[in-house]
Amino acid sequence: MTTTDGSGAATRVAAARAIDAVLHGGRSLKAVLAETLPTLSDPRDRALVEAICFQSLRHARRYRYALKQWMERPLPAREHLLEALLLAGLAQLDALALPAHAAVAATAQAARGLRKPAFVGLVNALLRRATRDALPASEDPAIAHSYPDWLLARLRADWPECWRDVLVAGNAIAPTWLRVNAGAISRDAYAQRLREAGFAVRVPAWPPQALRLDAGVVPERLPGWSEGQVSVQDASAQAAVAALAPRAGERVLDMCCAPGGKTAALLETAAIELLALDADARRMRRVEAALDRLRLRRRLRLRVADASAVETWWDGQPFDAVLLDAPCSATGIIRRQPDIKWHRRESDLAALAATQDRLLDAAWRVLRPGGRLLYTTCSILREENAARIAAFLTRTNDASEQLLDDRYGEPANPGRQRLPGAQGMDGFHYALLGKRGSD
Repeated sequence: MTTTDGSGAATRVAAARAIDAVLHGGRSLKAVLAETLPTLSDPRDRALVEAICFQSLRHARRYRYALKQWMERPLPAREHLLEALLLAGLAQLDALALPAHAAVAATAQAARGLRKPAFVGLVNALLRRATRDALPASEDPAIAHSYPDWLLARLRADWPECWRDVLVAGNAIAPTWLRVNAGAISRDAYAQRLREAGFAVRVPAWPPQALRLDAGVVPERLPGWSEGQVSVQDASAQAAVAALAPRAGERVLDMCCAPGGKTAALLETAAIELLALDADARRMRRVEAALDRLRLRRRLRLRVADASAVETWWDGQPFDAVLLDAPCSATGIIRRQPDIKWHRRESDLAALAATQDRLLDAAWRVLRPGGRLLYTTCSILREENAARIAAFLTRTNDASEQLLDDRYGEPANPGRQRLPGAQGMDGFHYALLGKRGSD
C-alpha cells in the first residue's frame, strides 16, 4: 500500500483518530470509518487507513503489552490519542508488514499532526525498536491473541477442544462472500461476469447462491451491483435462509430484519408473503434501500416495531415460518468487526439472553401449528445459543427440534454451531424448531 500525500503523515493521523474514537470514545469501527474514509480523496489512502484500523484493533492488547514492556513509564491517561498512534504504528510494522522506513517516518510525523510535537522522538524510537526487535511476547493467551479476559474464559469453557482455533480465526482477515440474486441472474452466469471483470472467484457446493472472493472489494464496483444482481453477505448468514427453506405462497415473518440481508435472501428464494420488523427506524431505512436496489419490494410489508410486543403489530393471522435472527453479542463475527472485543462486556450477556427469550416466546405465539421457526445468532457463546433453545424447549410443550445436517456446523445440543473460519464462514448458531399440530 502506498500513499499520495508525501510523508503519509495525514493518513496516519486519520487512522489514529479513528482508532482512538473506537477504543476511547466507545464508537463502532463501522460508524467511524463511514465518516473517516470519505474525507480521503485517494482510494489507496482509504484502503490503508481501513487496514491500519482493523489490524490495530485486532491486536490492540498485544501491542499495548509490547509498549508497556518497552517504555520506562506508561503514557499519561490523557494521552490516549498518542497511544492510538502507537498502535497504528505497530500494526503497520507487524500485521501489515509495510516498508519500515516509510511507516516509521510517517507515523512519527503524524504526532505533529495530532498536536503532539513533544512525542515525535518517542514515537520514532519505539517504532524503530519494533523494526529491530521482535515484539515482547506473553504466555497469557488473552494477551498473545488480544482478547479480553472474560471472553477468553467463556470460549475456553464453551469450546475446550478448539478455543485456540477460535481465537486465531477471530483475528484472521475474512473473505468476501456474495449472494447472487436468483431472480435476476443465475449463479453460474454471474460467476462468469466476475471472471470477465478480472475477479478470482470460487463457487462453493453450498449455499446455493453463494460465491467467494478471497480479496476485498468495494461492493459498488461489482458487475451488476446497480442492477440488483448481487449482494455482499457471508455464507453463514445465507445458510440461515436455507435452513428455514421458505416455500412459495407461505406467510413468513422476519422478526429483526435490519440491515436486510436475510430479508432480501428470503424474497429471492421463493414467492412468499413477508412481514419484516425492526425496532430501529434508522436501520429500517437501510433495509428499504437494499430492497429497492434489488427490486424486491413486492409481496412485502416493512414495519418499525418491537417484535417482542406482539400486540403492537400482529393482525392475528399466524405465520407459516418465522426467522428470528436475534440480537446477540456478535462474537462470531469478530474477524469482521474487531471492535466487538473491546466494546462487549460479560455483563451484557444476561440482558441479551432475556431479550432472546422474549423474542422466542413472541415468535412462537404468532407461528401456526405445523409451522417452523429458525432461531439464529452470530454468537459463539452457549449462553446465547444452545442454552436459550434448551430453556425454550423445556418451557414450551408443543415445540420440538428439527435436526439440521452438518452443513450448519457442529452439533450444539440443541441446534448447530458453526465456529468462525470453518469453510471460510463466520461463526453462527442455528436451531430449527417445529410447532406440533396439523396443517
